[in-house]
Amino acid sequence: MKTPRFHKYKYNNTPDLQLHGQIARMSATEGMVLLKNTGNALPINPTMEKNIALFGISSYDFISGGKGSGDVNSAYTVSLADGLLNAGISIDSTLHNTYLSYIKEETVKLPPTTMEHPISRVSEMVVPASTINGLASTQDAAIITIGRLSSEGIDRNVHDDFLLSDTEKTLVENVCSAFHSQGKKVIVVLNVCGVVETASWKEQPDAILVSWLAGQEGGNAVSDILTGVSNPSGRLPMSWPLAYEDVPSAGNFPQVGSTENVDNTEYKEGLMIGYRYYDTQNKSVSYPFGFGLSYTTFKHANLKVSLKDDTLTVQVDVRNTGNVAGKEVVQVYISAPGKDMEKPAKELKGFAKTNILQGGEMETVTINIPVNSLASFDETADGWKLESGTYQVYIASDVENVQYSTAVEIPGKSI
Repeated sequence: MKTPRFHKYKYNNTPDLQLHGQIARMSATEGMVLLKNTGNALPINPTMEKNIALFGISSYDFISGGKGSGDVNSAYTVSLADGLLNAGISIDSTLHNTYLSYIKEETVKLPPTTMEHPISRVSEMVVPASTINGLASTQDAAIITIGRLSSEGIDRNVHDDFLLSDTEKTLVENVCSAFHSQGKKVIVVLNVCGVVETASWKEQPDAILVSWLAGQEGGNAVSDILTGVSNPSGRLPMSWPLAYEDVPSAGNFPQVGSTENVDNTEYKEGLMIGYRYYDTQNKSVSYPFGFGLSYTTFKHANLKVSLKDDTLTVQVDVRNTGNVAGKEVVQVYISAPGKDMEKPAKELKGFAKTNILQGGEMETVTINIPVNSLASFDETADGWKLESGTYQVYIASDVENVQYSTAVEIPGKSI
């Protein structure tokens, strides 16, 4: 009822596409997640790192969106190569042209498909070690982009999708080895539709940024993060497991080439879906739910929790303790008594992002949580039930890292 269409919005054929592009660029940066930043490798120093060796086909053929219902209606797509050039950073022209030629030649070789939403992409290009070593001598830093595409009606698979392909693994290893031997940094950009395996290779690069499928202004948005125009403030909306076998649904989900679970797939996870499983079972992950780094640091203080009129109000002060302006995401997790029914160790029940805080600046964040959202469905009573008892309220930077906690008594009821 709040949509413009419901209020008989009068559309026109002359939208402000330039403004729409600016919004797309801004919203893309808001969701990008910095997974690693050893030695403050990012942001790129434009005075020291003017020339970049840009690897990976997705650096030049950037994925803006998925297929089918995940597609993006875009007038154009800015590649990472173009985004870096727009930011005033030079990329090696020979490597640039080699990738463009390879993509063009291999694209015409892709097999025809009758699928409504085809997701075939060119395989990653093999870059000789001698070429990488030569670039490590002439370029100031390296960026590798790894891409993954998905589509409505087509499930992802483990081999060469969740896992990096052999070519991608070799590329990361060779680039990191060559550039580190010259004292130069390597950054990996994950232009991906979802989780990829990182545990086996994440120690090699200096920085890892998840750009997701960032829309038509993707290349410019990634460049804004890489150069420090924007400070990353996105957080992971899912856990990144160490291995596919660690996923709670791994044994139930149909796999490519297997006849099991195809005709009838049973969901056996129960309440323990996603981060709830890893957290409750104390199972290690590569990156936890809610994780994300910044170019600055934040401190939380003065946690206050109050209950009034079936609303739990959580208040906390957030201060930027670094020197770089940025935004912090306050995450509120709650654990229920769990004495009458099964409950996860804790669940995310509220979150909020601050405004841009300058170094030393503080903001008080208030998050209101409806008490009814703490209820669970009681199968024996065929209805929703809110347990009575002591609930723990946590302020955390991610599901594994709690800064503050306090207890609150909540009376039970049927809903």
